[in-house]
Amino acid sequence: MEKNYKLTIAYDGTRFFGWERQPDRDTVQGKLESVLSRLSGQAVDVIGAGRTDAGVHARAMVASVRLDVAESPEEIRDYMNRYLPDAIAVREVKEAGERFHARYNALGKTYRYTCFDGPVKPVFDRKYVTMLDYQPDVERMRQAAAILTGEHDFRSFCGNPRMKKSTVRTVDSIAIERRRDRVVFTFHGTGFLQNMVRILVGTLLEVGRGHLSVEDVAAILEAKDRKQAGPTAPPEGLCLMKVDY
Repeated sequence: MEKNYKLTIAYDGTRFFGWERQPDRDTVQGKLESVLSRLSGQAVDVIGAGRTDAGVHARAMVASVRLDVAESPEEIRDYMNRYLPDAIAVREVKEAGERFHARYNALGKTYRYTCFDGPVKPVFDRKYVTMLDYQPDVERMRQAAAILTGEHDFRSFCGNPRMKKSTVRTVDSIAIERRRDRVVFTFHGTGFLQNMVRILVGTLLEVGRGHLSVEDVAAILEAKDRKQAGPTAPPEGLCLMKVDY
């Protein structure tokens, strides 16, 4: 009998072309579907809570999938972990309610972006931090982040210029912490536009290095024009930490 399952997945996105399946390219969704199709003997559709970009990581991406298999949730998890590449791990498989949908039922997401600005390069986690050759002013960035918190039209921070749907989103909180030789940004919001977190980080870093003023950020938000905002920060510093339901 077909059942609906909720998967919690961790992955190192370094060598993947993002979450979303693409022909002839390694993607996280593509790898999951390939393994589950082998298990169930038929094509399956894995629905993710969101679509991370190429090179972005996740500690707890959530996905839903309908399967008609004899295996228990633990056996499904173990089968997947046996055949998935080392860079993807299924942390948990649970039976979900009939109506559960990983994307439509998601209430919020937490993303973390980590920058490194110390004097000695970090050898062991270099794939998970963005290297800076300057030390940004955290206090100035916090002042700018306060302007970006709340419900706004984030069109200036959307990487898709042809976005037809609403670009209004709610960002509940942006925390910026100095942790020794790292600067860590934590974003929580109901949902994020394409590249939005990386463009927010790129813009805040421009404030932190003195290239933009705190007041400029309010004007960028108001402009609703991607060209006004800062660069898109590199993917390797970004990690999806949690999805709320």
